[in-house]
Amino acid sequence: MFKALKATFALILLLFSANVFAAILPDAHSMYRQLNLSDEVTFDKFQKAYNHFRTHRTGKSVFTLIDYGKPSSEKRFWVIDAAKRKVLFASYVSHGKNSGSLYAKTFSNVVNSRQTSIGVFRAAETYYGKHGYSLRLDGLSKGVNDNARQRAIVIHGAAYAHPNVIAKTGQLGRSWGCPALPKYLSKKVINTIKDGTYIYAFA
Repeated sequence: MFKALKATFALILLLFSANVFAAILPDAHSMYRQLNLSDEVTFDKFQKAYNHFRTHRTGKSVFTLIDYGKPSSEKRFWVIDAAKRKVLFASYVSHGKNSGSLYAKTFSNVVNSRQTSIGVFRAAETYYGKHGYSLRLDGLSKGVNDNARQRAIVIHGAAYAHPNVIAKTGQLGRSWGCPALPKYLSKKVINTIKDGTYIYAFA
């Protein structure tokens, strides 16, 4: 009985915290203006990400937005601290080799497709793998990206995601479906967003 009451109280507290958190943040239009994102990402994509973030408490005031509608030759990955009203990182990010060349045009949730997935993700735990320090992702959009774990879709650093590659080829190199970041930035980003923050990937 005590355990049940404790669990109920914890749930009420979580819901209350989420509502308070949402209440102290400005609306999407105000936040969008404060972040000066009008020349970088469309408002509709920002609004979808931000409104979900406002109503889903994570313990951190940070969320990530990826706009795969932009070419890989442009920055299309933003880490935003809503409490500080600040863009912490704006970066280039690679897409899957079978999703397209300069633009990601096709997306998949299928194992071995080597395509990028869109939807809502939760940043999970870190590990060291073949790409070094990496961050596992859980796909939260049913039927759209919920095979992310099985597909080993993670955030990691890669030489082919460096902007120098754009200068040579006009676009970034491509991954097997992972949102790969420049190596000089990947560890900082991973340590900022790990352990439960949301990532919103749109096309």
